[in-house]
Amino acid sequence: MADLAPHPHTPHTWLEDLQALLVGCLLVALAVCLFREAGLFTGGTTGVAFLIHYVWGWPLAGVLFVVNLPFYVFGWRRLGAVFTFKTFAAVAMLSANVALLPQWIGFTHLNPWFAAVMAGLLAGTGILILIRHGASLGGVTIMAVYLQKSRGWRAGHVQMAVDGVILLAALAVTTPSRVLLSLVGALALNLVIGVNHRADRYYGV
Repeated sequence: MADLAPHPHTPHTWLEDLQALLVGCLLVALAVCLFREAGLFTGGTTGVAFLIHYVWGWPLAGVLFVVNLPFYVFGWRRLGAVFTFKTFAAVAMLSANVALLPQWIGFTHLNPWFAAVMAGLLAGTGILILIRHGASLGGVTIMAVYLQKSRGWRAGHVQMAVDGVILLAALAVTTPSRVLLSLVGALALNLVIGVNHRADRYYGV
């Protein structure tokens, strides 16, 4: 019979962390491209970046990097230097991927419902990979991970609550139908995190 007893905790190697940053950021960047191509929003600081991008037309990649800067101070104090460094690297990598991906891929047809669901699943999987390797994409995710570790609140639930507020703000700059589709994407994203990242199972370092 297979051994079902818990095994001792084994930290990830630097090579495992590196591949997690590369894969996780690429998945999320592809999700961001799907959201943008369909004219949709997402939550977290990425959602704030989308709001700024749509209203003022500023480059999404640059805005995405800048809006996360204030959260690094909190991350450094509450979650440690290693987590903050990994998060800074992840956000920088995500911003670079968001800027580069439109040069590598394009869409001649993209169903908005598929875009919402697929982008949400991709983003949730990418964020989950990063969380399990002691990193995040900054902003709301930093707060969600901290609250999960300190108070046992499930990261997916915290993320979903904040995402709801951001999507309500999106009503000021887009149509209700696009906000509804964006909500579908946010639900798909948080479903992945909520089901697969529970406080009583696995943090990942």
